[in-house]
Amino acid sequence: MRPTRVGTDSVASADGPAQRDVIRARGAAVRFGERVLWRDVDLDVGPGTFTAILGPNGVGKSTLLKVFLGIQPLAAGSVTVLGSPAGAMRRQIGYVPQRRGFDRSLRIRGSDVVRLGLDGGRWGVPLPGRRTRRGRQAVNEVVRLVGASHYAGRPIGELSGGEQQRLVVAQALVRNPDLLLLDEPLDNLDLANQAAVAHLVQRICREQGVTVVMVAHDVNPILPYLDTVVYLAQGQAVIGAPKEVITTETLSALYGSPVEVLRASDGRLVVVGTPEPPALHSDRHAG
Repeated sequence: MRPTRVGTDSVASADGPAQRDVIRARGAAVRFGERVLWRDVDLDVGPGTFTAILGPNGVGKSTLLKVFLGIQPLAAGSVTVLGSPAGAMRRQIGYVPQRRGFDRSLRIRGSDVVRLGLDGGRWGVPLPGRRTRRGRQAVNEVVRLVGASHYAGRPIGELSGGEQQRLVVAQALVRNPDLLLLDEPLDNLDLANQAAVAHLVQRICREQGVTVVMVAHDVNPILPYLDTVVYLAQGQAVIGAPKEVITTETLSALYGSPVEVLRASDGRLVVVGTPEPPALHSDRHAG
């Protein structure tokens, strides 16, 4: 079965020019042994857009990010990222993997964590000089961008989860990437910090022109900011604008069984009838 593509406002046409797409997938499939994780995924992600990957645990949301990074091979189809085969332009991609927070005993400063995004592969203490000054300036600029200047000099282990996450996002941005991939960056944050980090990511997307693709277990904190949703389930994908994908009709068709999308009094979405709806996941590290 081909993936369902709902609406056309936020997703480029399959016949559109390839150079417009930051990510372009055609007939993409991933297989582990005899199990097909997902197949026939067609996706166009335009520049400066915000896309969320949703779905139950174990359907391959994080795997899709790994495909974009070029570290997970496809069983079928093709994916290009920034106009090249996946993996070829990795230095132009910022990546925030799943993480549970830093140990409270860790004494490395927040600004040094950010700097690892510049020279984490180098050994030794940076030598004084123009390169070091440029690096320091880049770190300071991105720390200001994420609103972390007043605590970046403190040990990372002493900071709150939201403060740590801002610095991890800064680390991914310090090389000025064109594409930012985030794997459940709101996990383990309280509601206030989820909203703050979601707003930060949207601001980076809009003001800096960075294309953002985020895996999320709860769509609600990012729903107002999204251009496109990729909903994975049953080995298939539904792709389109959030208001067209996260509906009773669309998700019922995807799962092949009744699913109801409800809106609570505070505006949050609740999906009822799936094995693990995106707003109600319990184990959020299985994919």
